[in-house]
Amino acid sequence: MKSLQVGQAQQDYGSHTDGSDKVSDKSILFPNKFIAIADSFKGEHSWFIAPQIPTDFSIQVQETTYNVHKYPLISKCGYIGQLEIQPLISNSGNVLKLENFPGGSETFETILKFCYGLPIDFSPDNIAALRCASEFLEMTEELEDGNLISKSEAFLTFVVLSSWKDTITVLKSCENLSPWAENLQIVRRCCDSIAWKASKDELTSEDATPNQESWWFNDVAAFRIDHFMQIISAIRAKGTKPETIGKCIIQYAKRWLPGMEVELEGLRGYGHEKCNLQFSIFSGKKKESSGHSKEQKTIIESLISIIPPQQDAVSCKFMLQMLKMAMMYSVSPALTTDLEKRVSLVLEDAEVSDLLIPRYQNGDQGKTVIMTISSEECTMLDIDVVQRIVEYFLMHEQQQIQQQQKTRKFNISRLLDNYLAEIARDPNLSITKFQVFAEFLPENTRSYDDGLYRAIDTYLKTHASLTEHDRKRLCKIMNCEKLSLDACLHAAQNERLPLRTVVQ
Repeated sequence: MKSLQVGQAQQDYGSHTDGSDKVSDKSILFPNKFIAIADSFKGEHSWFIAPQIPTDFSIQVQETTYNVHKYPLISKCGYIGQLEIQPLISNSGNVLKLENFPGGSETFETILKFCYGLPIDFSPDNIAALRCASEFLEMTEELEDGNLISKSEAFLTFVVLSSWKDTITVLKSCENLSPWAENLQIVRRCCDSIAWKASKDELTSEDATPNQESWWFNDVAAFRIDHFMQIISAIRAKGTKPETIGKCIIQYAKRWLPGMEVELEGLRGYGHEKCNLQFSIFSGKKKESSGHSKEQKTIIESLISIIPPQQDAVSCKFMLQMLKMAMMYSVSPALTTDLEKRVSLVLEDAEVSDLLIPRYQNGDQGKTVIMTISSEECTMLDIDVVQRIVEYFLMHEQQQIQQQQKTRKFNISRLLDNYLAEIARDPNLSITKFQVFAEFLPENTRSYDDGLYRAIDTYLKTHASLTEHDRKRLCKIMNCEKLSLDACLHAAQNERLPLRTVVQ
């Protein structure tokens, strides 16, 4: 440690080191009972130390050691006062190490100023750290009236929480103050304040454009997932509309899940060699750390769990995008199943491109994935997940029939026939898999079989080596009497069809 004489200034107050690997030392006095002058030099504090009053106590926070006096700290910090009663046992002599100190050395320096009687400024940027640190040091009213706990608590309650901007700033700073900020209810109070202001805004803007995003979406979407979850829970408790909550969730997903909006435009641009099919799923990051993958998985699982149960809360497209991400990151099977059932209820709103969910291998988490496929059942697209969604849909339709409610099978049949035409391009799709999916819908569901015919023709074109028996087997799926005139004219000249089908 550098020995400071009267009138000598420590100019570089921010980082005092005697060597690259040494812990820095700082000597500080308080101005009431000891001679000390605090001044500023180029925006940094310069301390003039009186040599006749030596320091008698050392405290280390992170990489900085502070040489201080016991009295001003003991008089205001119960934690240090209790330690003073006990002998300090340390490998570094009488250096008290404050491990995991909230806010780090910067916050501790502010507290030292407070203990030495120097004025300190409360702001939204430092108030949470000061509140947590004062609790750590037990700076209670029992030691001194107007101690730091009460002052920081008053500023937080009466100044910060009344302002939207300040509350956002404080909650953001709490991300580095776990678990203190949670235990002191700072996070909960900030979330409640944000929720109250957001729900109040909704009540005063009911006549706004329905698709207009609320002004607070971007602010709320900036938080890490656990704080966002708390805000959404608090907003929901205030009675906010499910559509508003859904829009906020979508905004958050767009910000934190960059691969969510990448769409798969059919099975195009790949080699057609059956035993060596290669296909690029995403062109995102080439490498992704395991920590980032875990974070993405946590975000996906959390967002799925807080989607409002109402059908119109979020779009079918968004739920299918989330389902793709869920498959990519191997999220909880229970959450995946729940999402599949949710999708089945609004399946008529889906587009074919939304249903093109790649078959991910374990560990394909957001990276550029090249899959080499040799198994006949290993298709490029995950057909099983779409099949499960259709099963849930048919179950729901059956319940509607029993309750004499109107069904909407026509749109679904067109969607699935178009999907069949897409998956038919996959040379690894077995005829059994194609047939099972094509026969999934009851025969009376389709008004016309033109879409089914197009899918069968696409499959025959892709799988040119099929035997005559297999061709007949496929064509039995469709009802030739349900083909339009144009489809009949095309089929009559189609050399890929069995002769019997052409005659029909």
